[in-house]
Amino acid sequence: MQRTANPCMPVRFRPRPPIFLIMIETITLSNFRNHESCRIKTHGRHNVIITGPNGAGKTAVLEAVSMLSGDRGLRGAAMNEIAKFDGNGSFSIFANLSDETELSVYFTPTDSNRRAKIDGDNATLSDLSAYLRIVWITPKEDRLFVDAASDRRAFFDRLVSGFDATHYGRVARLSKLMTERAFALKNGRDKNWIDVLDSQIAGCAVAIATARIQYAGELNYFLKNCAVTVSGIVEKMLIDGSNAAEAERKYLDYLHNNRELVGDKMVLDGPHKSDFGVFNKTLNLPAHLTSTGQQKTALLDLILAHAKLIHTKTNKRPLILLDEAAAHLDSEARANLFKELGAADAQVWATGLDANVFADVPDAVFVACKDGAINNILVAENKDEQN
Repeated sequence: MQRTANPCMPVRFRPRPPIFLIMIETITLSNFRNHESCRIKTHGRHNVIITGPNGAGKTAVLEAVSMLSGDRGLRGAAMNEIAKFDGNGSFSIFANLSDETELSVYFTPTDSNRRAKIDGDNATLSDLSAYLRIVWITPKEDRLFVDAASDRRAFFDRLVSGFDATHYGRVARLSKLMTERAFALKNGRDKNWIDVLDSQIAGCAVAIATARIQYAGELNYFLKNCAVTVSGIVEKMLIDGSNAAEAERKYLDYLHNNRELVGDKMVLDGPHKSDFGVFNKTLNLPAHLTSTGQQKTALLDLILAHAKLIHTKTNKRPLILLDEAAAHLDSEARANLFKELGAADAQVWATGLDANVFADVPDAVFVACKDGAINNILVAENKDEQN
């Protein structure tokens, strides 16, 4: 019988040997967003703090960093939107890593997508993830716990895909199959064709639900003040003890019994309607019933736990990107955040309006950004060295 992790019960991990932290030493942007040309040297510091007024290009720097793992970037924007508006339609990102590896991502108007190079040699975008694992949160996620379930699904599915490379593809395939099923029902396709679609949907649905449940259980092992749950018709089957084959059969029966359209629409439950919940154990409340600051703290707790999970499962330490990191946090919460970030032993890139907010951040380099340019870089004293 196939075992499925209960998201309420953390799993156990065997400790792995420590690994050298790979950090970005230098990053150079050309014609990226509002940056015509800029370079940031991190001086080997764990914390890179980028400050400046709104519209200065702070988030653009984080977006560039996020693309170095082969991802579409934290904004998920089209490539022609990223290229500088009054430029030649191309852009490039070049980074030197602390292990002397050189990574680059670039785009030209004649390309349909980005291209990558590793140490000057052509590479696939997926090859980049072997060098850098990157996780991030942006102000968009600040309302994650009160916005629609679809936003939470997209957020958590992105995190799940960090460990299961095929998860995103399965989610996209389920959406396509659901669309085909609705079309078939509307147009009176024969029963055999719908039977085939239902069989494919059931298999895909169980695979998606299984990956979500496993991730939730593993994440809970590292969460201190929160717990993650996942709910949905297929997820419940698995959590209640059904193995994958049994869950697939039960969901297939459900699909067979729900083939009528309501108002020319297909009303169907499944992983495309599932939701994730976060419970604040300190306050004994669901996250959506807590204050804005407490919701931000829970969100940061999730990202830190995810980073630790990456290290445990891959023996790599990720880069953590925090756009408007201090928003909604009081001084105590900010101090706790950077204490936890320090314990995670990751390179952190954080943005904010006011550099003074980050004055107590140790082992930091401060980058002032204005009008798409890097005006000055200040390396703070390393408090660990002073001691």
